[in-house]
Amino acid sequence: MRLVRFSRPDMTVGWGLSLEFGIQDLSLADPSLPQSTTELIGKWESLVARIQGLSKKLGTSEQELKVLCPIDLPKKILCIGLNYRDHAIETGAAIPSEPIVFCKMPTAMIGPNEPILLPKVSLQVDYEAEMVIVIGKTLKDASMVEATDGIFGYCVGNDVSARDWQKDKPGKQWFLGKSFDTFAPVGPTIATADAVQEPGNLRITCKVNGEILQDSNTRELIFQPSKLVSYISQVMTLHPGDVIYTGTPPGVGIARVPNRFLRNGDIVEIEVEKLGVLRNTCVQQV
Repeated sequence: MRLVRFSRPDMTVGWGLSLEFGIQDLSLADPSLPQSTTELIGKWESLVARIQGLSKKLGTSEQELKVLCPIDLPKKILCIGLNYRDHAIETGAAIPSEPIVFCKMPTAMIGPNEPILLPKVSLQVDYEAEMVIVIGKTLKDASMVEATDGIFGYCVGNDVSARDWQKDKPGKQWFLGKSFDTFAPVGPTIATADAVQEPGNLRITCKVNGEILQDSNTRELIFQPSKLVSYISQVMTLHPGDVIYTGTPPGVGIARVPNRFLRNGDIVEIEVEKLGVLRNTCVQQV
């Protein structure tokens, strides 16, 4: 199944399932279901049979729905650095022996078709196509089996990065360079884990203005999703709705000669096979 969150013409917000020919508005059909997608994810196992039964009876919505960020109450946005072999080689870095973890602030998260704001204080804003893990259960010290079972699903993400902050500021401001408002686009839907049989074998691409700049496959991941979830849970408790950006393949702007940073009006399209296309337009702040 593909969980989608949206706004209706009357500006109310709901969620449903994205199908090939449209969207089912399940939250309108059954208002007794959780209205928050974050709450829904945490209660999914107890509700999935009910949701499946409702979906079988329900047609697609006739309203014009605007797709929103699928997660309404973001908490932890965790990210993995240098997790593609081909990207590590591109940057001249050694292949990591364990995951490199950093984070973004929840205020960075936006959904599809929302603008990526290019800040006045950065001249080197970069794109990073990523597959994103969505946590479905509370996890602490999770084994690999528990970690696999605790993954709710996957979606598409863009780890937007201000390279001049990340690399050139005193102390190398990774956290700030990754956490500008709008620097964590995610969406357009969340594909549940049972709908993604091989997360370790999906094509992943990034296009800017229609030009393919990144093109790889998640089989190049050094640490696969279950390993990442288990590893991080040794340090912190993971909760439903937390997300983990799993790393980016080669072709990022800072590694290109000449560099290719994002500019006002650029249209960035991140696609992960079976997960959809995440599209955002860049807008320069003045």
